Amino acid sequence: MNVLKKLILLFGLAAMPAIAPAQAPNPAPQVAAPEAKAVPAPVAATTAATAAPAADAKAATAGPDDGSLPGYTPMKPTPGVGMPVDRGVDFQDQYSANGEYAKWLNNSILLPIITIISLFVLGLLLFVVVRFRRSANPNPSKTTHNTFIEIVWTLVPVLILLGIAYPSLTLVAKQFKPAPKEAVTVKITGYQWYWGYTYPDHGGFEVVSNMLKEQSQVGPGERYRTENDGPSHLAVDARMVVPAGVPIRIQTTAADVIHSFAVPSLWFKLDAVPGRLNEKQLLIEKPGVYFGQCSELCGARHGYMPIAVEALPPEKFAAWIKAKGGTMPGEKPAEAPAAPAAATAAAPAAAAPVAAAAAAVPAK
Repeated sequence: MNVLKKLILLFGLAAMPAIAPAQAPNPAPQVAAPEAKAVPAPVAATTAATAAPAADAKAATAGPDDGSLPGYTPMKPTPGVGMPVDRGVDFQDQYSANGEYAKWLNNSILLPIITIISLFVLGLLLFVVVRFRRSANPNPSKTTHNTFIEIVWTLVPVLILLGIAYPSLTLVAKQFKPAPKEAVTVKITGYQWYWGYTYPDHGGFEVVSNMLKEQSQVGPGERYRTENDGPSHLAVDARMVVPAGVPIRIQTTAADVIHSFAVPSLWFKLDAVPGRLNEKQLLIEKPGVYFGQCSELCGARHGYMPIAVEALPPEKFAAWIKAKGGTMPGEKPAEAPAAPAAATAAAPAAAAPVAAAAAAVPAK
């Protein structure tokens, strides 16, 4: 009897591995099939399939990375306008009223006076060397005073200085004339070592401007300088865009050390000091691109803080403001409650497939 029990036990143990695989598929039809319906895999597949052609279309239609925006394309600089020229010995051509007056003052008053005085002193020196040399004057004159000469060399310099002072003070007054109330305000912040341009009248957005590197200095896919951006070491990735023919209120400050915002062709220079807000008016007479640089020693990369001012016609400036997400004075900000409403309306539609799939799962 004991031998029979042992044989039955051994037979049962040997048969158990064959029974277990046969029973394994039984519960599978009850759980696995319905759960597969509950997973919204077709939605993900549809999204991925739609995204791929969209990405391909975007890549096919995208232009070069030149800072373009919807309704705005950066203006191409004009050679010799608003930039240094090779072998230049004079001030750059001026494109502001103050700059034109300053260049006239320099070329029409200061340079002629300086030239006349320099030639007069040189001639007087040569005359004295020849006329009063030792061989011609063995007994030198011992004259110590001459009333007429003393009056002349006192009165003539005073008259010259008065003649220079009036136009010079007029230029100073013009440069620091306050901007009118309707002027466009641009707040310029100097950083080490780049610039930030904030437009408080147009939504308060800020444009950050860095120098563009050469093609050999950047990696694949990175933006580099081209001739459409401007000269080397002066081209930037984002310009300070302003309207032409409109008074501009320039305010400068700094976040770290003292900088100086200077554009020679606009006769404009204003220091940017941390903790202070300096202000000056600028009016650019014609559209164009005008380049400058930081003019205050501000650290190791002081020479890599270029400035590019792009003056646009007022209607194009307004288009640029809208492309940046800003608003023109008097306009109401674009209302955006439609997005939450759309999301709320889309929620039931998105939940319907999930609810249907959940209903299809049989209760355990």
